Amino acid sequence: MKLTHEELEILKIIEENHRLPVETIAAMAMVSEETVKKTIKKLEDQKIIISYPTLIDWSKVDGQENVVAMIDVKVTPKRGVGFDEVAERIARFPEVSSLYLMSGAYDLSITVEGKTMQQIAKFVSEKLSPIESVVSTTTHFMLKKYKHDGVIFEGGDEKDRRMVVSP
Repeated sequence: MKLTHEELEILKIIEENHRLPVETIAAMAMVSEETVKKTIKKLEDQKIIISYPTLIDWSKVDGQENVVAMIDVKVTPKRGVGFDEVAERIARFPEVSSLYLMSGAYDLSITVEGKTMQQIAKFVSEKLSPIESVVSTTTHFMLKKYKHDGVIFEGGDEKDRRMVVSP
């Protein structure tokens, strides 16, 4: 869909901060408040604006820490549907928070969340690997988050205070 200059401006502004008041967005985009309201409604209805995320650092909330893993998956595509059928099946699992078709050595990249490493291991062995089209998987566990969706997490730029040890 081709968007007007004003619509693109409004999208860029709310992508940066979706919590801005309509009057602020209107002033920044140099359009009326009514234009902002109509544009946002139109873009939501056409599924160009999909959602408004809140980014939470759960590692700072006691008892709410999750283990996150990125899983690379090699898949045999099916004739006529390619990777779509297996991707749609994998996407339905509640443990899967994101799923992408990738170029390179692996076909799919999946982000999975669980309470423990064992829970993720169980997901891979009991749900993901048995899928007929899945050829192989490689699991990477996230150890620390420095930046997510363009937002730098506190402490990502702290000085490394470890003592240097050399032979």
